Amino acid sequence: MSIQKCRDYFRSLGLEDRIQEFDVSSATVELAAQAVGCPPERIAKTLSFLVDDKCVLIVAAGDAKIDNPKFKAQFHTKAKMLTPEQVVDFTGHAVGGVCPFALPEESETTVYLDRSLQRFSLVYPAAGSSNSAVALSLDELDRCAHSAGWIDVCKNWSAV
Repeated sequence: MSIQKCRDYFRSLGLEDRIQEFDVSSATVELAAQAVGCPPERIAKTLSFLVDDKCVLIVAAGDAKIDNPKFKAQFHTKAKMLTPEQVVDFTGHAVGGVCPFALPEESETTVYLDRSLQRFSLVYPAAGSSNSAVALSLDELDRCAHSAGWIDVCKNWSAV
């Protein structure tokens, strides 16, 4: 169902052909990288947090980890991940397929892109299911995710 919402969304943008569905799970960065056939850092994982009772999605490179001091400086609160139930309520996507696309209109969700992605020209976020991905340039990701902008809240990644 969630993949269908993403498929419909990307069809409206003329990008439906970019969605890949796999016969295997892509629910983790490692599994997604194997399914896509790319290095794990090119997987654009979507992390979901609760900030002031609203959902904040941060799309980051597969090798990046949230840096708590940077997160607190950016959002003025500690990083608190959503529960699996909250993830579905806010995003309409289940854990393993969370993506910044086709979000419920009534959801108070803001999407940010972490600068850990900026070393790549093409990345692979999920497309609403635990066995999908969509190939997007950074400009396409920014536009398709209706991003609120680029932020720097991650660590443990290295520039190319």
